[in-house]
Amino acid sequence: MKQLKILVIDDEKLIRWSLEKHLSAKGYQAIGAESGEEGIKIFEQNHPEIVLVDNKLPGIQGLEVIKKIKSLDEEAVIVFMTAYGSIETAVEAMKSGATEYINKPFAFEEVEVILDNIKNKLKIIKEIQVLKRQQKDIVTFDHIIGESVQFKQIVHLARKIARTKTTTILLLGESGTGKDMFAHAIHNDSTRHDKPFITINCSSLPETLLESELFGHEKGAFTDAKQMKKGLFELAEGGTVFLDEIGEINAATQIKLLGVLENRVVRRIGGTQSIPVDIRIIAATNRDLKRAIDDKSFREDLYYRLKVFQIILPPLRERRDDIPLIANHFITHYNSQFQKNVSHLNEGVRAMFLEYNWPGNIRELRNVIERAVILETMTSLQPDNLPNEMIGKIEQADNSSKENYTQGNIGTSGSIVEFNIPNEGFSLYEIEKQLIIHALKKSDNNQTRTSKMLGISRDTLRYKMKKYKL
Repeated sequence: MKQLKILVIDDEKLIRWSLEKHLSAKGYQAIGAESGEEGIKIFEQNHPEIVLVDNKLPGIQGLEVIKKIKSLDEEAVIVFMTAYGSIETAVEAMKSGATEYINKPFAFEEVEVILDNIKNKLKIIKEIQVLKRQQKDIVTFDHIIGESVQFKQIVHLARKIARTKTTTILLLGESGTGKDMFAHAIHNDSTRHDKPFITINCSSLPETLLESELFGHEKGAFTDAKQMKKGLFELAEGGTVFLDEIGEINAATQIKLLGVLENRVVRRIGGTQSIPVDIRIIAATNRDLKRAIDDKSFREDLYYRLKVFQIILPPLRERRDDIPLIANHFITHYNSQFQKNVSHLNEGVRAMFLEYNWPGNIRELRNVIERAVILETMTSLQPDNLPNEMIGKIEQADNSSKENYTQGNIGTSGSIVEFNIPNEGFSLYEIEKQLIIHALKKSDNNQTRTSKMLGISRDTLRYKMKKYKL
């Protein structure tokens, strides 16, 4: 835990000086105030974690000081000091918001015991807050599925970056490619894994509210600021802040964020004090930030501060070999959730999944599997349970392929190739295989030209060549 600030409010100079000296020797940052009014002012400026306040003060009395400080920050930890030993006064102090009380005169050892108890409570509270934020399944790199060479290289790079202490990371990729999972995995694989992981979607909040959420605000900074509020950068102390959709923040917030990255300090809205923060920032966007720099909607200096390490996550259509793996993972997940017994993809569904372009990427695949598992009554996922719009897009692509075929892209004479189906039938598997062999011969084994002839992507062609061992 970072060095705690303790404010001592006592009009007796000797007691105040002794406490400041003793606390400083024990590793605390001690500040003194000789009156309630001065103590409240110092509290507003410095926001100490713990306040020691005497009962009898000139001007505002100790009980009123407690109430005022709690109105400024309801999380403030206050130790009430009284020379009168009155149970009624101590009870009143606790009702007003004091955490502990101590009778004067006291030995420094008594103060140490109380402060140790408070530190332990603060640590437990912090741990509970972290656990609440991590109630969802902990995501690690083991949960990220992908066997393609390109994707394995990306995961390997992310693992290496995760183990650095403060490196800022920029995740780029289309919507649904798993940027949030990578951010979670990086945090959980880092030395910060036992500290907070806080996510904020920069596009989901109004501009003014976003700035308040990130940086916090002082009491009275704006109309609704009835209390001081710590921002997410402060709350994430020691941990990670994930700024999703970073490309959507306005110019003023961009400048403030640049200051955080350069100086590792934050300043609350309406505040004058710079507050040091020890955090890692992971930012993500599906926007083209270089284009945003060109049209002046994103700062170039902020872009280069964010991309100390840049990881580009490929769309699902560029890693088709991973589609069946990811689909089966989701089938297992939803089998458990909905008490189903779907064991695998029907061969027709598998082929459709490999042909489809997945504009919504992994998120779309997950939604399709969830829907299909809910509707499925058999042990394999059937085409009937896929969304109509998905089937329509595949059929549209098939029709386009047929048009290219009938125009003579494959046929030697440019005529339509007709098949006479014998009564005993024939193997569609073998026909597709022979068609690919024919196209490869015609293109001199050029995969790009072959895929154009067949009206399919190069990834799909490679999958089918692997399937038919060509």
